[in-house]
Amino acid sequence: MIKTVLFDMNETLLDLTPLKEAFGRYFQDKHVVKYWFSKLLHSSTVIGGLNDYVDFGKLSEAALESVFIENDKELTEDIKTDILGTFKHLPAYDDVFEALERLKEAEIKIIPVTNSSNEMLEAQLAHSGLKDLVDTYYSVDAVERFKPFKNMYQFVLEKEALEADETVLVATHDWDLYGAKKEGLVTAYIKRKKDQYNPYYLKPDLKETHLVRLIEEIIQYK
Repeated sequence: MIKTVLFDMNETLLDLTPLKEAFGRYFQDKHVVKYWFSKLLHSSTVIGGLNDYVDFGKLSEAALESVFIENDKELTEDIKTDILGTFKHLPAYDDVFEALERLKEAEIKIIPVTNSSNEMLEAQLAHSGLKDLVDTYYSVDAVERFKPFKNMYQFVLEKEALEADETVLVATHDWDLYGAKKEGLVTAYIKRKKDQYNPYYLKPDLKETHLVRLIEEIIQYK
């Protein structure tokens, strides 16, 4: 029986449309935002793999600077703020509130876990209206190691006195679910975008395209 649900934030609970629109003001290629995010994840993985830590926001800026340089564009402070500032104001997906309410009714704990800084996480929860629906929340600032490295999953399990097989991670990122699965957590994939789940990663225990349906499966999961 599942007693706790951990949620990734960006693109899992929060809709990245404002970020994509911000990129669209400076690039015609709609794939640039995905390229930027890939560069960001590459940096966080390299740094984490070498046991170092740099704030995710700073890595976001560095990746953005690189993308602008590669496209022969000037990146001013105003443009940087226009794009990256959207992170604090991302709305929740339409299915999120009902899904979290169902978990509350089932008396299952709700804990967001993110690679973003604690300051960013608190701003996102407040702006999206989700803060009153969660039991607590954690940023990788607490362990100074990004997901999908094991440190964050282990930290939350120990901090909250949770059993891995009674805890599920809900995420739209296959690499995040892979990391959690390696640590014994139940994993639930919410498909938010047109993408392939990496065939070389451990498969999720549950998968759905609508969060409310996924939550119903989690509640019934044995």
